[in-house]
Amino acid sequence: MSLQERIMKYMQERAKKPMSQEELLTALDWHDEEIRELVPAMEELVRKNLLIQNRSGLYGLPSHMNLVIGRMSITAKGFGFVIPDNGNEEGKAKVNDVFIPSGMLGTAMNNDKVLVRITAEKSYENRTREGEVIRILERANNRVVGTFESSRTFGFVVPDDNRLNQDIFIEGRNFNGAKVGMKVVAEITKWPTKNHSPEGKIIEVLGRIGSPGVDILSVMRQYDLTEEFPLEVQEEAKHIETEPSKREYKNRKDRRDFQIVTIDGEDAKDLDDGVYAEKLPNGNIFLGVYIADVSHYVHSFAPLDREAYNRGTSVYLADRVIPMLPVELSNGICSLNAGEDRLSMCAEMEIDANGAVVKYEIAPAVIHVYRRLTYNLVNKILVEKDEQVISDNQDILPLLDILKEVRERLFARRNRRGAIDFDISEVKVKLNAKGQAVGLIKRERGLGESIIEECMLVANETVAQHMAQRNLPFIYRVHENPTEDKMNALNELLATFNLHLNRNKDGEIEPLAIQQVLNNIKGKPEEKIISAVALRSMQQARYNAENLGHFGLAAQYYTHFTSPIRRYPDLIVHRLLKEQLNGKMSTARQEKLKARLPEIATHTSKCERIATEAERETILIKEVEYMAQFLGEEFNGIISGVTAFGIFVELDNGVEGLVHVSTMVNDYYEYVESEYALVGEATNFRYRLGDPVTVILTRASIKERAIDLILKDNGKMPLFLEDDIIAKPILTGVEDVDKKFFAKKAVDNDIKEEKPSRRAKKRKHKKEKLTDRVRKDKLSKEKHSKNIAKKKVKSHKFYDDIYNKKSHRKNGSDRKTKDKASKRKRRK
Repeated sequence: MSLQERIMKYMQERAKKPMSQEELLTALDWHDEEIRELVPAMEELVRKNLLIQNRSGLYGLPSHMNLVIGRMSITAKGFGFVIPDNGNEEGKAKVNDVFIPSGMLGTAMNNDKVLVRITAEKSYENRTREGEVIRILERANNRVVGTFESSRTFGFVVPDDNRLNQDIFIEGRNFNGAKVGMKVVAEITKWPTKNHSPEGKIIEVLGRIGSPGVDILSVMRQYDLTEEFPLEVQEEAKHIETEPSKREYKNRKDRRDFQIVTIDGEDAKDLDDGVYAEKLPNGNIFLGVYIADVSHYVHSFAPLDREAYNRGTSVYLADRVIPMLPVELSNGICSLNAGEDRLSMCAEMEIDANGAVVKYEIAPAVIHVYRRLTYNLVNKILVEKDEQVISDNQDILPLLDILKEVRERLFARRNRRGAIDFDISEVKVKLNAKGQAVGLIKRERGLGESIIEECMLVANETVAQHMAQRNLPFIYRVHENPTEDKMNALNELLATFNLHLNRNKDGEIEPLAIQQVLNNIKGKPEEKIISAVALRSMQQARYNAENLGHFGLAAQYYTHFTSPIRRYPDLIVHRLLKEQLNGKMSTARQEKLKARLPEIATHTSKCERIATEAERETILIKEVEYMAQFLGEEFNGIISGVTAFGIFVELDNGVEGLVHVSTMVNDYYEYVESEYALVGEATNFRYRLGDPVTVILTRASIKERAIDLILKDNGKMPLFLEDDIIAKPILTGVEDVDKKFFAKKAVDNDIKEEKPSRRAKKRKHKKEKLTDRVRKDKLSKEKHSKNIAKKKVKSHKFYDDIYNKKSHRKNGSDRKTKDKASKRKRRK
C-alpha cells in the first residue's frame, strides 16, 4: 500500500477531526524515511482534491467537512449546478447534484472545478442539496469565443456561449485589429473578482459575422477543435507505410479469399469495418466482422497516440470532419478500401437459429475487401427490389441475403431480452459550395443500416464478454439503470393511460418492461409523449473500466471495438485484446492498467460529450440559416418539450423551435410538470408533450441560435410585426432577419400587380405623409442651421467690432502716453 493510500485510509476510517501534518505523523507512527515523503504525499492528495486544507492549515476529507468538489454547470438564466466528482460526473444519480443560486456562484464560470459548501438540504426540482461556491480549484475557460464590441478607449467580448454570463473586458492596446461586430477569440488575462469582470486580450480575429465559414470556425474555436496536427504528428504519419508489410501476413488469419464488403454512407471516407457471412451445413450462420487494425500503426505514447488521446474522437461537423488521426491513416493505410490488402482485427462468430453466439474466435487477420457498398444500394436491392440495381449486382446477392437473415436472427434475440429501440431519426444539412445551407435531409434508418448495426453490436458484445469472463483490465461501454426518481415519474405518466412498468422480484425495472410499454402504445396518440419521456428517463452512456452492463441494449457485456479509426477507446480495446491473445498481460501489467484505464475512460467520455455538443451546435446554426428563408410560413409539428416559459415544437423536417408563452394570447397558461403540459387557467386547454400543432415561423436568429414560432390558432406576432406584414425576408446575408419584411401582395410568393386594397392605400398615404413630414423636418433643420450660421457670423462680427474698438482705444491711449512722454523730454 502506497503512502497516499495509507494516509487516505487513516483519514477515512480513524480521523475524527481535521488534522495537521504533525498530528498525522504522530498518529501514523512512520519511520524516518517515510516522514520525508509526508509533505509531497500530502501535497499530491490536495492537488487531486482528495484532501482539503482549510484556513487553519488543517487537512480533512471534503465529505466530512460538509464540502463537495465538482464541475460547475451554469445555465443561461444565471444559476447553476455542481456535478460531484465522486463517481457522478458521468451521469449517475442526479439527486447528488448541488443547486447553486445565482448569488452564490462567487466568481465561478461554467465548467470550472469548484469547492462548494452545502448550505441547505433544500429541495429544488428534485435536487436535495443547495450550496455556495467557496473556492475555485481549476479554471476551464482560458479562451473565449464571442462578438467584439468597443468604445473609443476600451472594448469587450460578448461570449457566444450563453452559459458564460460575463463579458470579457479588453483594453484598447489589446484589440489586435478587431473591429466592432467581428467574431474573435479572447484569452483571459485576469479572472473575475467580486466587483470586476474578467479581463483579456484578443488573440485571433475570425472574421465578420455572416462571412462564409466564420460560423463553423467560431464553434471550432469555442470547443478547441482543430484540423491541423502538430508537426511531430505529421512527420510520424508521413513515415507510416502505405501498403501492409507482407511479413505480417504469416502471423495472421488469411481471409483475403473471403467476399468481405464494407457498407457505409455515400460520403464516408474512413472505412473501419467490413463484414462477411455464409450459411453452414448445420443451419447456423458464420459471421465475420473485420475491423481496421489501427493499433498496428499507432503505438502507445508515440506522438500519434498522444494526439489521438487528446482528441478522443473524430468530430463530424455540419461541413467537415475533424479526424482523430491524420488522413494518411484515417483515409489511407487504416481504411478498409476496396481492392486493397489490409491488416485487421476480426471477431468471427457462429450464430444459431435463436441469434445466440455458440462459438467465436478473436484474432488478427489480413483481408482484401471485395467491394464497397452503400446503405442506399443495399436498401434498393433488399427493400425496394430495384430490378436494374439487382441486375447490376448479381455477384453480391447471395451474400446480402445471408446478411439479411443473420440480421433478423440477431434483432429478434435482442428484442426478446428487452433491448429498447427509440428509432431516433437524424437531420443532415445539405450545403452548397460556399457552405450555405440549401436543404435538410431527414435520415431514416433502413435495412442496410440495421444489418451493419446488428453485426457491430454482436461483435462488441462478444469481445466484451471475452475479456470480462477472464477478469482482465478492460474498457467497457456502460449504460446504467435509470434513477428511481425518473422511473417513478414515468410510472405516474403511464398511470394516466392505464399503463404501468412492472418490476422484477428484486423490485427493479428491467429494460423489457419499458420495451413492452413502448410496444403497447405503438400507433396510438400517446406514443409520442410516452416515448419522449421514456427517452429522457435514460442515463447517458459512457466509458468505464468496470463492467456495469448496458441497460438500453439489455446487454450484460458491452464495449466499443468496431471504430478504432475514429474512437480512442476502440483503439485501447484492440491493444488490450492483443496483449491478452499474446499472453503478455502479466500481474504487474494488470495493476498498471487498472490504475490507468479509469482515467482514459473518464477523459474519452468527456471528449465524446464535447464532440456531440459541437456537432449539434453546427447543425443548429445551419438549420437556422436554412429556415430564415421561410419566415411567415406555416409548418406542422409535434410538441417536443414543455417548460414554464413555452413549448418546443419539432417540425416535420426535424428542426426544433420555441413557442414562447408570451405569444399565447387566448389565456393565462400554467406549467403542470406532472402532465408535461401548459394548461390554460380559464379555458383548461392543454398543450401537451407529443401533441400535433400548426405553427408559423417568426424569427430565425443565428446569433442567438434560436428559431421562434407562434401557434397558428393561438398566437400573436412579436411587437416588431404588424398584422398585415408577412414573414417574407429580404436576405442580404447570413444575419438576423427578424425585421426584414415586406408587405404581402401576392399568393404563392409571386408578386402580382393587383388593385391596392383600402388598407394598402391607407398605408401608402400614411407613408407619404411620413415622407413629407421627414422632408419638412429636414428643410426646417437646414433652415435652422443656416440661421444659426448667420447668427454666428453676426456674433463673430459683433465681437470683432468690440475687439477693434478696444484695440483702437488701446492704441489711442498708447499714442497719448507717448506724446506726453515726448513733451516732458523736450521740456527737459
